[in-house]
Amino acid sequence: METPTPPREARLQPMLVLATLSAAFGSAFQYGYNIAVVNTPHKVLKSFYNDTYFERHGTFMDEKVMLLLWSCTVSMFPLGGLLGSLTVGLLVDKCGRKGTLLINNVFAIVPAILMGVSKVAKAFELIIFSRVVVGVCAGISYSALPMYLGELAPKNLRGTLGTMTEVFVIVGIFLAQIFSLQAILGNPTGWPVLLALTGVPALLQLLSLPFFPESPRYTLIQKRDENTARQALRKLRGWADVDDEMEEMRVEAEAEKAEGRLSVLNLFTFQPLRWQLISIIVLMAGQQLSGVNAINYYADTIYTSAGVEAAHSQYVTVGAGVVNIVMTVISAFTVEWLGRRRLLLVGYGICGSACLTLMLALLFQSP
Repeated sequence: METPTPPREARLQPMLVLATLSAAFGSAFQYGYNIAVVNTPHKVLKSFYNDTYFERHGTFMDEKVMLLLWSCTVSMFPLGGLLGSLTVGLLVDKCGRKGTLLINNVFAIVPAILMGVSKVAKAFELIIFSRVVVGVCAGISYSALPMYLGELAPKNLRGTLGTMTEVFVIVGIFLAQIFSLQAILGNPTGWPVLLALTGVPALLQLLSLPFFPESPRYTLIQKRDENTARQALRKLRGWADVDDEMEEMRVEAEAEKAEGRLSVLNLFTFQPLRWQLISIIVLMAGQQLSGVNAINYYADTIYTSAGVEAAHSQYVTVGAGVVNIVMTVISAFTVEWLGRRRLLLVGYGICGSACLTLMLALLFQSP
């Protein structure tokens, strides 16, 4: 009796690595960069708002007006992200995964230009508007990028490549913290360049991503282009025989078609998916409600109010960014070894312990 040949485990091929770098750097990196870029130079930007207002009206802003405008500057980014995420489903079906990422670069390059010229134009409104637009960019990329990388990757590497989205988000946050230092670009002359730098990754992606293949699954199932899908898989896997993987895609597509599409309402009432849905909601809520985003948006203000000298708070922010990037890289290299569940439990355990420690420190701090 002939022993069946075990399935081959794919290795990282140059085409797969470069496609991942191009897609992640031009998309997830921007998301992280724009989360943190307005944190350290907030005093400089507020001064620009105030000076512009004085030139127009002959008086400085009321503190409440300034607070409102700055709150809008920060909060317009997640609002844009919500708007962008709502369009992803239509875009990835109509334009493809790679096509969506390429189109999305418009929502990074245009606001980068607007923010870069806002000082010359003496219009702080350009910054607020641009924050909405880069938020749309972030919402689209953060949804389309994992889909693209997941469909490029072979099964044994999906966990590792899946973490690249978060890795590049953290790298973006970290570099934004570095560039925002007062000695580099977080000063009255450098902040327009600091804000405009978000267009550089988009431009690089726009120039490089067209040379890499579209998602083979999208090409095969939705475009029904078998030859192009086969050629893409051969480049990504490094071998010629990809018929088994293509057949597996067809079987998955047929199974999805047989089950039919679920609306959002049906998703909440469909009993076989109830526990999966609850798990996803709890995991995502735990991440978003942990307070990490507040740290990224207002780190300097938080550290200053906690007693850190204003001149040193920017370096404490960078230190937090270093810890963030180290732990993210560790998880990227251990996800296939330790497993998703174990990493989640460890991560949430550390987060819960840190929140408890912070609460006790705040309760017992000296008045």
